[in-house]
Amino acid sequence: MTIKYYLAGVLMASVLSGCSSVEERELASGSFEYIKEQPGQQIKIPEDIDSPNFSETYQLPGLGKDAQQDTLGKDLSILSPPLVLPIVSGSHLDEGSKRALVWFDQIDDNQPLDSTIWNSLINFLQSQGIGVKTFNKEEQRLVSDWTVMNESDNASWYSWSESQRSVGSRFEFSMAIKPHGRTASLSVELVDYKEQLTLEGPETYQAKDERREEVDILNMVVEHYEFEVKLADAKRVRQIRQGLAMELGFDDSGAPAFVVDAGYDIAWPRLLLVLRKLGFDVKDYDKSTGLLFVKYNGAESGWWSNIWADNGDALDLATEEYRFRIGDLGKKTSVTLLNDESEPFEVNKLTDLYQTFSQTMAADDLDI
Repeated sequence: MTIKYYLAGVLMASVLSGCSSVEERELASGSFEYIKEQPGQQIKIPEDIDSPNFSETYQLPGLGKDAQQDTLGKDLSILSPPLVLPIVSGSHLDEGSKRALVWFDQIDDNQPLDSTIWNSLINFLQSQGIGVKTFNKEEQRLVSDWTVMNESDNASWYSWSESQRSVGSRFEFSMAIKPHGRTASLSVELVDYKEQLTLEGPETYQAKDERREEVDILNMVVEHYEFEVKLADAKRVRQIRQGLAMELGFDDSGAPAFVVDAGYDIAWPRLLLVLRKLGFDVKDYDKSTGLLFVKYNGAESGWWSNIWADNGDALDLATEEYRFRIGDLGKKTSVTLLNDESEPFEVNKLTDLYQTFSQTMAADDLDI
């Protein structure tokens, strides 16, 4: 067989594999004659003959009391069980739970966790053209409007399927928040469903697999949430790398300080980059209290750099230990320099250091 005919065969196989409709892909291949078979009878052993040892290795377990007795043949879906995918940083599941539910941990302190989740969910619905029927934030409950999927609209150019199947569904999203407010769950329940196989055919109002419908929409919500988290992280990194303006001023206690034109969450990591650039070694820090414990080692200098230029990053500081107190001023951030006894620098000392600090703070693309 030549390569040309081989490729043609592969292409034809790919085309034929895309010819089946969604409902057809849920069914096992082959006939369903097995459903006509009756259960076999146990072998009857005459009383005067020894009974053989029967093995129970391959014995099928009995059906539970809640098992669907009539789910056979074309009524039996062969699709794998739907799984909730906790792909967002800090998200997790309840082990063994069959609900369409996922837990989120607080990763952004700029707003309450429930607001972050609801905003992301509403943004997802808007991006998909799905309306919101009711939303009650006090009850932590949102009911979506109808979302309709037409199989014929999603057909690929190589599909020969004539399916006109359309599926409409509405969902209820509920949130539960733990007492500390930093962990919350989002669950989904299918509240309305309608399916039509043809344009003229009757409508079905019961989904074959409600959990699959619920898990599918929840996974799309989680995926959108992850996209927004990554987008916010990229924006934050870009802001940290960009130069920030800085001026002389005072902190909230009235001590002389540098005032950075950025919020606390941006100014804090930016200051760490600036300190490293200027020759400070950060020994310890506590972001919650805004304290940094450092030692000044002097600006980096070498034989090669001394030949071509003097080191503009050098500070008029002894190579000793110091402290920085970072304060949240809302849209700005204060940086107070302290000695090893937590006493603020005098104004004239801070002024001498200002130019080098401000130039480095304003420099673009510091290494992260």
